[in-house]
Amino acid sequence: MDSSIALSRGPAIAAPISSATHRVADDKAMLRTAAEATRDLIAPSKAIYWSDLLASVVVGYGALAVAVTTGSTAVMIAAGIVSVLALYRALSFIHEITHIKHAALPGFRAGWNALVGVPMMVPSFMYEGVHNLHHAKTRYGTSEDPEYLPLALMKPYTLPLFVLVSALAPVGVLIRYGVLAPLSAVIPGFRKVVVERYSALSINPSFRRRLPEGEFRAQWLKVETATAVWAVALLTMVATGVIPIRGFAIAMIIGSGVAVLNQVRTLVAHLWENEGEVMSVTAQYLDSVNVPPPALLPVLWAPVGLRYHALHHLLPGVPYHALGEAHRRLSDTLDAMSPYHKASYPGLPGLVSKITRSTMGTR
Repeated sequence: MDSSIALSRGPAIAAPISSATHRVADDKAMLRTAAEATRDLIAPSKAIYWSDLLASVVVGYGALAVAVTTGSTAVMIAAGIVSVLALYRALSFIHEITHIKHAALPGFRAGWNALVGVPMMVPSFMYEGVHNLHHAKTRYGTSEDPEYLPLALMKPYTLPLFVLVSALAPVGVLIRYGVLAPLSAVIPGFRKVVVERYSALSINPSFRRRLPEGEFRAQWLKVETATAVWAVALLTMVATGVIPIRGFAIAMIIGSGVAVLNQVRTLVAHLWENEGEVMSVTAQYLDSVNVPPPALLPVLWAPVGLRYHALHHLLPGVPYHALGEAHRRLSDTLDAMSPYHKASYPGLPGLVSKITRSTMGTR
């Protein structure tokens, strides 16, 4: 289990956040200190990004190969777990791709799509142009935010449903790219529907994305075509017996494991207590979650900097490998009364319990 937090100058456990968090004004001292103390942390490290991605890919696909070919159930389960964790880490780089300046990491987006986005049928364009709306000051937590729902204020059954539906993600992307993509190329008017409703990694069912334009459109079409070709080829190989049904089923289960793990992480990435009002940057920060050291398990369920999700909302331009240092600096610099310390939590169990109690009308 995750161990408790011991911040250097803040409380060990985050104080309860009231339902009026959305009305919190900006703490200018915190915002100013955050910007000034991290100016030297903005540049992404090419060595870290590439080595981390490549290691995750090698381990993830290697363990997948073992899982689908072994005759031992125990080995299959062990390899499957390793594959889920490694591929989840590799897939999480899609979040970095939406924030980094591509000139600072030339070829990384193309490399990620070739190694992860296309094979796993989650190309980067499904997040690019979507996730940035979640960071827009006037959109966060509103009906125009593609990545927000007031989950903490909804019915209790919505939480297990929110997680369980993600298990169908591998089937969903196969349909999206193996069926809908080819059909959208030949059926007039259907292309608009596919782009608006089935081309975004979002949780807000009312979100509709705009049709891509210019250079982004060209990049989108190139990667989508590659993904569609791969999806059709995969389905064909399974149908003709080239890929055994057993191996395909195991791979689909591993894909479901990745999706469920990500959905659980999403469930505790925010407090989800805003009912659509525009929030200050500080309020957005307090509605988000950090799970910093000494907790150990977030390395697995919140990889690639996602354990510092609240800090990321404060400093979206800081690369994932520098967030730990940014957190240490701000924890040491800001006084104990700063709201900065209130966004840190001990670990997953407490966060799940918190949102569950909230849906039941208790705090």
